[in-house]
Amino acid sequence: MITTRPVQAWGFFSHRLINRLAVYTLPREMIGFYKTNIDYLTDNATRPDSRRTVVPGEAPRHFLDVDVYGDSAVYKLPRSYADAVALLGEDSLLRHGIVPWQVARMKGQLTEAFRLHETDRILHLSADLGHYIADACVPLHATHNYNGQLTNQRGIHALWESRLPELLSNGYDFFTGPAPYLDRPTDVIWQAVGRSAAAVDSVLRFERELTLKFPEDRKYGFEQRGNLTVRAYSRDFAREYHQRLNGQVERQMRLALRLVGAFWYTAWVDAGQPDLDKLPRAPSRKEQERLALEAKQLLEPAPKAPAPGHEE
Repeated sequence: MITTRPVQAWGFFSHRLINRLAVYTLPREMIGFYKTNIDYLTDNATRPDSRRTVVPGEAPRHFLDVDVYGDSAVYKLPRSYADAVALLGEDSLLRHGIVPWQVARMKGQLTEAFRLHETDRILHLSADLGHYIADACVPLHATHNYNGQLTNQRGIHALWESRLPELLSNGYDFFTGPAPYLDRPTDVIWQAVGRSAAAVDSVLRFERELTLKFPEDRKYGFEQRGNLTVRAYSRDFAREYHQRLNGQVERQMRLALRLVGAFWYTAWVDAGQPDLDKLPRAPSRKEQERLALEAKQLLEPAPKAPAPGHEE
């Protein structure tokens, strides 16, 4: 069977890697708890993507179409979600994405979970928060032209955030140093979105230039994935695209894992630095049952929830 690969935010491989590596940026007081649960944080890094088409309201949490709001949008849009709703209307916000507001909201939730010593919520929120922060670091999550569909470059989403990391991340430098405390975390996530938006032009332009150089049969190839024959960007095309981007994907992945660790650390500090060694060392049976039920529900045939915006 021949198929094309679905688009996923950063790709499951990259989301899991980012959450996993972020654990090692944490201070001594946190790393024991997080390292004990590193498999939970890694395995569940992709759950927000799994929920995208079945959970109402999930899809807009992954992106922000900066370009639909005009010049300097990342500086002009309200930082408060309530203010943004008042200014733009919630329908418009959900259509064009809410990722920076989602990250700010979840940072507050994680802080409260630390304050209340709620192990299950700390783990659940940490895993999900890592996903949304990583999405904010993807250029194609900051534009309405999220998959090149407006410029005849459909498929570029998977090329940038899945194909390149899967082929080349073994050579990436992921050292970021210790997670820093964020004095203004809301500003930080908006800066990350702004950085992503600023990179959109090069992401699209270099692919367009390279496509003129590569005939169709050299741009794409076929690979075996399990029992499927998958059409994918060729390794030669991917490597040359990576060279033209001059390490952009590597830099954005490194930024993502640094910010994930920083938001976890900042939430813990803002909660009063609770002693995590006194918490249960693993998710409860109730949390394990919740995850199992959610996984089962995601596999069951059901009417797809409306997913405005980036229909990946």
